[in-house]
This record gives sequence, structure tokens and C-alpha cells, in this order.
Amino acid sequence: MRYLALGDSYTIGEAVPEIGRWPVQLTARLRGEGKVLDDPVIVATTGWTTDELSAAMDTATFTPPYDLVSLLIGVNNQYRGRSADDYRGEFRRMLDRAIALAGGRAERVLVLSIPDWGVTPFAHGSGRDVHRIGDELDVYNTIAREQTEHSGGRFVDITGISRQHPQLLADDGLHPSAAQYTLWAEAAVPTAMAMLPG
Repeated sequence: MRYLALGDSYTIGEAVPEIGRWPVQLTARLRGEGKVLDDPVIVATTGWTTDELSAAMDTATFTPPYDLVSLLIGVNNQYRGRSADDYRGEFRRMLDRAIALAGGRAERVLVLSIPDWGVTPFAHGSGRDVHRIGDELDVYNTIAREQTEHSGGRFVDITGISRQHPQLLADDGLHPSAAQYTLWAEAAVPTAMAMLPG
């Protein structure tokens, strides 16, 4: 089976080795549970917003249908001060594209919530309102959850993990460490197991 992971710094694993990325760890866990899964194809770059991911996808080469497509996008929309209404429309379009790449099978699309970067040392040193960051991300994640579930996709909330383990960070004081990504992968395993055949 083939797995496509779409996203930003959290999916490409900024500041962690390739083996520490959560899609790579998820793949390893699924293999351990008996799922025959190829290495993930990752389309993600640090800093991408929803529209930037979409533009990159316009020029990427895909070979659908993928058996599993994950999507984690939006933190940079919030970081740049974009509105929740804009995110709603752009996320919907991204979700539709993810479903199409899964061969029209919405039940093969796995959406992860956006972690709360407001709990990080980077945020606390930035002069920004860390409580507002969390509140805005909660709104974004509510939108993503509602649209994912309405479409028939599956949603996994990892925001709580980011808030419970603010010490599990890479050396930059902003991005998750491989240890935090392990917790994300563990949270996603039961849902992903139920999504895949065999």
C-alpha cells in the first residue's frame, strides 16, 4: 500500500532526522501491526500555508490513488494572522484534493490537528499573546475537524499532546522533537489501522 503525507514543517519534520518524522514513524508502527506499506511520499516544506501547499501540489507529480493520505496544514496561516474564514475555504479545497488523491475515498484521508506552538519557548520569547495563539488554533482545529468528519475523513487530535509535553521540542525551541512525533504517531495508529485494509 502507498501513503502520501501532505503538510508543512510538522510533516517534513523540521530539525529532526528523517527517521523521526511522524509520517515515517507512523509507517513503521503500521508495518509492525502487519500493514504492508511503502515508505511515505512526503510533500511538505517548512513555512507553507494552505495556499502554498496547494501551489506546490500543482507542480508535483502524483501517482494516485494512494491507500492513505494524511493532511496537517494551517499553522502558518494562523502565524501570519490570516482569518479563520479564509482557512475554512482553503482547508476545504485542500481536503478535496486529498480525497481525490486517495481515489475519491474520503475514508482513506487522515487529518491531524494543528499543535499549539503557543506553549513553546519560541512563542514566549516572541512577544506575542500565547493565549491568543492557542485560542486561534482551537478555532482552526474546530474547522478542520468539522470539515473532515463531514467529508467522511478521519480526524486525530494531537493538539493536547503538544500542550501536555511542551518540553519535547527540537533544539530550535519551536518544532517538536522526534519524541513528541512518536506520541503523535502512536495517537494516529488506531485510526490509521482501521482505515487500511488487511
